Amino acid sequence: MHPRTWFPDRLVGRLVVLRRHVPSNLAAFRRWYSDPEIARLTRYQDGPMHPAEIERFFAARVVSPDSLALAVHLRTPGQEAGRLIGSCAFSQLDGDNGSALYHITLGEKDTWGHGYGTEATELMLEHAFEVLGLHRIALSVFEFNQRAVQSYLKVGFAIEGRARDAIWRDGRYWDEISMSVLDSDWQRRRGREQPREGGARRTSSEQVPARIDR
Repeated sequence: MHPRTWFPDRLVGRLVVLRRHVPSNLAAFRRWYSDPEIARLTRYQDGPMHPAEIERFFAARVVSPDSLALAVHLRTPGQEAGRLIGSCAFSQLDGDNGSALYHITLGEKDTWGHGYGTEATELMLEHAFEVLGLHRIALSVFEFNQRAVQSYLKVGFAIEGRARDAIWRDGRYWDEISMSVLDSDWQRRRGREQPREGGARRTSSEQVPARIDR
């Protein structure tokens, strides 16, 4: 088990607050992941998760001591965490190579299209690059989920490849798109890129564990 001190208990943005999940969030996960529309956008399997599967996922990947997940809450006046609307996480954190995979789900569908997921992703990237000193964050997204693709492009992810006809949905095959953002991309977007000799990394063994497979 890695020390929890490197991963934040709370990240505050203009629209959302990210904080550690609590056991009572399981009720929201049950509702979100039993929704066919959420399943269509997030699962390779056809159909929602079964209740027992949701509970295992929540215990192992959301509230376990070494979980890399944060709850997405709407921000209230005074920087407090209001309504729970989703979850975001890193997985396969690799300190040796300075990389991780990123995941986000907004389960409350009435919050889609308001910039909440985009800001949550920006907060997670800021922590990854500015605090943890990671070099690369990657993700995959289904081709038909154009809202997500555009959100990722907006915060600096670039399309780097496709797994052609990787998933069957709505009576046809779709590609799975691979995207990534580098620390240099992040710094360039903020106008403060600093040259590094030989591609030197800022990551140290004290910042992140060598590897966590989630």
